Amino acid sequence: MYRKGFCDTINRRILIICGGISCHNCMEGEMVMSGFTLPLSKVIRELSLATFYTPCDPEEILISSRDVNRPGLELHGFFDYYDTTRILIIGNAENAYLTSCDEEKRAQALDAVLERKPPAVIFAREIEPCPIFLKAAKKHEIPLLGTDDITSSLVAALVSYLNVQLAPRVTRHGVLVEVYGEGIFIVGDSGVGKSETAIELVKRGHRLIADDAVEIRRVSAKTLVGSSPENIRHFIELRGIGIINIRKIFGVGAVKMTEKIDLIVNLEVWDDEKAYDRMGIDRNYTEILGLKIPVLTIPVRQGRNLAVIIEVAAMNHRQKMMGYNAATELLTNMGMDPDSMQAKDNKIELDI
Repeated sequence: MYRKGFCDTINRRILIICGGISCHNCMEGEMVMSGFTLPLSKVIRELSLATFYTPCDPEEILISSRDVNRPGLELHGFFDYYDTTRILIIGNAENAYLTSCDEEKRAQALDAVLERKPPAVIFAREIEPCPIFLKAAKKHEIPLLGTDDITSSLVAALVSYLNVQLAPRVTRHGVLVEVYGEGIFIVGDSGVGKSETAIELVKRGHRLIADDAVEIRRVSAKTLVGSSPENIRHFIELRGIGIINIRKIFGVGAVKMTEKIDLIVNLEVWDDEKAYDRMGIDRNYTEILGLKIPVLTIPVRQGRNLAVIIEVAAMNHRQKMMGYNAATELLTNMGMDPDSMQAKDNKIELDI
């Protein structure tokens, strides 16, 4: 479901049906994706892996762990803390050990490892599986793959790819744009002007990542990355005009597939009774997937150029991340002690 006006549904709530994802409501307006899996076929394509053996179509073999394992201790029979959901990597060290074993010992070691059903085994450095390895893989129906990459490069590339593809994620309502290299997530009530502001930013040379439904992934302990569901990618709705394709109208330079989320801009209708931040001393934030993301609340009323305001917000946020705060310098220039105005961390609950 998408918001009313986009696909004639209600309450601007989002439901994305994806293969391999199970969804449950975490809170109103938020869908948490859990139990995500990745077909082995995508790993093969992404890393350009050679196929020595697969017991079935790689599309049917699902990867669920973001970690990998180099089976050193396991080949010696030590299986405490062994995670059977991890892809196994065979490099020079593991291959040299197996080569040094007699055939009987090698067969026993491989049987002990492969009978625990790891999802796949990848050989690095152009290593090819020996006949005993191939026999054990066929016996236990374990895919064998290969690459000419060195082991460390293979592990780094594979873990990086799995971290993104299998990352915890939520889908939130809003618009994600890249402004001067900063990922700006624009949120607010339906009709407040998010899409119109995004169009103006695109015209000014910035890039659209997602409109209406933003899929957010926690790819590391510090980083959230947003993207658009594939079926609505590059599309945006403008009331009175309808659905348009940003990529077709403005060109490929106006869109981007993914972007980290650096700042949330909350647009709300101007309230004369509300006191808005005038100095920028306090630090407002909200939490998404356990990470704190800075929040700016920008009141909207006739005559305000929201695109220019968001551009300035993006540049000012970057300056703060580099250690410069204009409000602090102003207080110093006026002979005031910036420490006398203690900055407060305020958590804001956003209805997104």
